[in-house]
Amino acid sequence: MQRVLVTGGAGFIGAHYVKRLLAAGDSTITVVDALTYAGHLGNLGAALDDPRVTFVKGALEDRPLIDGLVADCDVVVHFAAESHVTRSLGDAGSFVQTNVVGTFHLLDAARTHGVDKFVHVSTDEVYGPLRTGSAREGDPLRPSVPYAASKAAAEQIALSYFHTYRVPVCVTRSVNSYGTGQHPEKLVPAFITGLLAGQTVTLHGRGEHVRNWLHVHDNCQGIDLVMRRGVPGEAYNIGGGTDLTNKEMTALILAEVGAGWDRVEYGPDRLSNDIRYSIDTSKARADLGYQPAWTLADGLAETVRWYRDNPDRWDTRQPATIGAGAGSGAGHVG
Repeated sequence: MQRVLVTGGAGFIGAHYVKRLLAAGDSTITVVDALTYAGHLGNLGAALDDPRVTFVKGALEDRPLIDGLVADCDVVVHFAAESHVTRSLGDAGSFVQTNVVGTFHLLDAARTHGVDKFVHVSTDEVYGPLRTGSAREGDPLRPSVPYAASKAAAEQIALSYFHTYRVPVCVTRSVNSYGTGQHPEKLVPAFITGLLAGQTVTLHGRGEHVRNWLHVHDNCQGIDLVMRRGVPGEAYNIGGGTDLTNKEMTALILAEVGAGWDRVEYGPDRLSNDIRYSIDTSKARADLGYQPAWTLADGLAETVRWYRDNPDRWDTRQPATIGAGAGSGAGHVG
């Protein structure tokens, strides 16, 4: 049995990944999470009762804690991060502290204790906006907002630990994930919960920003393949969902919820709101056998159903206002 440390494992994507590992049956798992606003033990659900899972509440900044946890694992899968773009515009320092300094603490512990694999979960936003074409793993990183810049910096430190110290680091760059249990600050859950609560939702600008939407299970599939088969020192783009403008995604959500366009308003665009992200996933497909399985129709139906059935898990006191995908598929807990 491999011993896997999952950071941010009570967050949206991290919790789904923990459940995937449990289903595979070949791992014992330690989850460390600070349980800030986007982390919720409910995301792990019955997994917390599994004897193969140990939960530790703690922050990446706690170096003695992190050192001890890494010493007792074979593999690190690093989801923990501040991930909301809009929040980064007003509080860039916390993003640097968690995403950059916190990642450094993990990497230094991995170097000291000699882990077998370190998977750093990043975002397609590190490439910056693309008017045309799709970014490949060897393309330059040109982040344009503090969130993306902090993730790009963390990537560079992680890969430097491979080149300098031979820490077996792999990087994943994921697109916008959606699915059950996501904190309602991101477009899909914000609009679903707002509409279910009878609110009006607000698109930034004219809703023309383009994102690739990938079901969380497909994202976890890609991350798991990188953990098991990824070549140390390499980055892998994880996407291949559906490219939509935010307005097009809103139309699909309205139809699934059963609401009309009279429930949608338009507001000022967000600062530095990248118009389009796009990544080429041929490397992950060819080298790892990655193949997304979820259709957008099935994924949205499941997601809306979950939010209908779990009103205790979301808070509708704040109006839903979303622009260009407020944070990428990295979508982690801080």
